[in-house]
Amino acid sequence: MATQRVAIIGAGASGLCALKCCLDEGLAPTCFERSRDIGGLWRFEEQPEEGRASIYHSVIINTSKEMMCFSDFPIPSDFPNYMHHSKIMEYFRMYAQHFDLLRHIRFRTSVHRVVKRPDFAATGCWEVVTESEGKQESAVFDAVLVCTGHHSDTHLPLHTFPGLDRFEGSYLHSRDYKSPQAFVGKRVIVVGTGNSGIDIAVELSHAAKQVFLSTKRGTWVIHRVAEGGYPFDISYISRLTQLLYSLVPSSVSSFFLERKLNARFDHALYGLKPQHRVFSQHPTINDDLPNRIISGRVQVKPNIQEFTETSAIFKDGTREDIDAVVFATGYSFSFPFLEGYVKVVENQVSLYKYVFPVDLEKPTLAFIGFIQPLGAIMPISEMQCRWATRVFKGLHKLPPTSTMAADVAQTKEKISKRYVASRRHTVQVDYIPYMDELACQVGVKPSLPALFLTDPKLALEVLLGPCTPYQYRLRGPGTWQGAREAILTQRQRVVQPLHGTAGRQAPRSS
Repeated sequence: MATQRVAIIGAGASGLCALKCCLDEGLAPTCFERSRDIGGLWRFEEQPEEGRASIYHSVIINTSKEMMCFSDFPIPSDFPNYMHHSKIMEYFRMYAQHFDLLRHIRFRTSVHRVVKRPDFAATGCWEVVTESEGKQESAVFDAVLVCTGHHSDTHLPLHTFPGLDRFEGSYLHSRDYKSPQAFVGKRVIVVGTGNSGIDIAVELSHAAKQVFLSTKRGTWVIHRVAEGGYPFDISYISRLTQLLYSLVPSSVSSFFLERKLNARFDHALYGLKPQHRVFSQHPTINDDLPNRIISGRVQVKPNIQEFTETSAIFKDGTREDIDAVVFATGYSFSFPFLEGYVKVVENQVSLYKYVFPVDLEKPTLAFIGFIQPLGAIMPISEMQCRWATRVFKGLHKLPPTSTMAADVAQTKEKISKRYVASRRHTVQVDYIPYMDELACQVGVKPSLPALFLTDPKLALEVLLGPCTPYQYRLRGPGTWQGAREAILTQRQRVVQPLHGTAGRQAPRSS
């Protein structure tokens, strides 16, 4: 049987691990990247590029390095726990070089159309039409992995802000924000209290005359640095913690976390306390906001009622003179190249386990990274790829269409019951439950009973320590011999950059 050809669309974090997983399974991947380089969201450019996510110069990731790395390629020991985008790019380049991925990528090549072949019902093959340097070409692939991300299309609901058309100042979406230089000495509103909104408000507060942070419903703010100075996700995303959460009502776990967050700063006192509970939203992560509020550099305001030529009037009736507005109002996603095979309705798409369309005759199309985890996204994308590639090969079979559709409906119902209505919550997942769910599909979920019988030291770290991606390389397909050492030395790699001392390098995949 000929080697199956797989088209990968996008060479960001998801596209890179898709390439590597295809190669691991003996597939023949070709990755199409419309820009000149790898990195996707994490590659900074001064000018936003069409169809590609864009970040600002100061962006630092909100997940720590041990939690966000690919499962068989630890991030170097001397890299900081929370990395600047330039360090993330450095890691991606190391990963691509180590696994020889670049030769499979066609840069400056955009995908125009992905259509079923006439014999799709029998073969599952796709025709992929691409364009490079003005020339179109077509090729047939046995499967397609869509890795284009969900931060490329801005959601900018200008119609919900009356009077904006007569506002004489400037406004932009956070996607177009790069640095605070253009706002020096100005009075600026930042609309939205997600991660980008709060990060930008904090940064602007060092240069602008005054920053107003406008929030529709408030937000719970989690800090990167937890008790003792350890990264928050290292301290709280563990199998033991997950077990405890599952044993008590969500109202109880919400109460304890909210009390902890309010001990740092009282959210009601600072005008940020929402009506919803902390586990009913995607967390906003920032360490500096309370300092900027208490010093008056950032003022929290309710939602905007309307704009005038030179000011904004808020829902509480207050008015502020304004020079500029930054809308941190989120993103939408779409797949124009798929020509209706997958429909996106109100930022929702019907995908089984957020990966496979439910109504295709053959499971040869998969979506990677279209989730918003309470945790790191890179290991999840990798696990999705490990599953998808094995489905492509016929090593795992999907359930009947009716079963998958019922699972999708059940998942949507759970989300609507748990989360406040928001575009960002349509693809929300909890890190450990979702990773374990996928790991069961692949056959790589760690077995704690077996570990306690054979390797108690490792079992204790798997249970009590952070649920790092290496846990999913201990057994089953894709086992990595370095996984045990990576788990037992993960705390050393957390501590080392804080001490600034040289130490043992991270174990490397062969």
